[in-house]
Amino acid sequence: MREAEIIRKTGETDIRVRLELDGSGKCAVDTGVGFLNHMLELFARHGRFDLEVSCRGDTWVDDHHSVEDIGIALGQAFDRALGEKKGIRRYGQRLLPMDETLILSAVDLSGRSYLGYELEIPAEKVGTFDTELGEEFFLGFVRNAKCTLHIRQMAGKNSHHILEGTFKSVARALKEAVEVDPALQGEIPSTKGIL
Repeated sequence: MREAEIIRKTGETDIRVRLELDGSGKCAVDTGVGFLNHMLELFARHGRFDLEVSCRGDTWVDDHHSVEDIGIALGQAFDRALGEKKGIRRYGQRLLPMDETLILSAVDLSGRSYLGYELEIPAEKVGTFDTELGEEFFLGFVRNAKCTLHIRQMAGKNSHHILEGTFKSVARALKEAVEVDPALQGEIPSTKGIL
């Protein structure tokens, strides 16, 4: 089974992430950040990943450390669960509508970390969540999943819909990228022989 468990303890956070790539979308999250809980539930459901996340962070300061560190731990879980990446499709993309919002996500599980984040989120907050933390989450994720991820907002002005559409779109792009392609017969999808 392609799964991983990550324990990350720092002076700011204490995190446990358990991920199963070939799941059914089961999710149990308690991050201490309500909006992030909701986004991770969407992520698990739309990617069909089984996901458990618990975090005790210094949210009395703000949510930044928890959000960033959860992105880091989730990225590490993807990297570990994929192992050598034999037989995976490697690439995934999703154009996802969310009411008036349209989000494009494209991922390459290349072993190289890059985030193209082209979102114009009009509100500084959704509830109590600082919307700028969306980018921090995905930066932590790509650096540790060792992937290239482009996220582009094609339409939309509702901050909640933009972030929700983003998490759904990224999840569906990742699901496509991590799928095993029977035609590859276990080969690594790279002329270099390594990802």
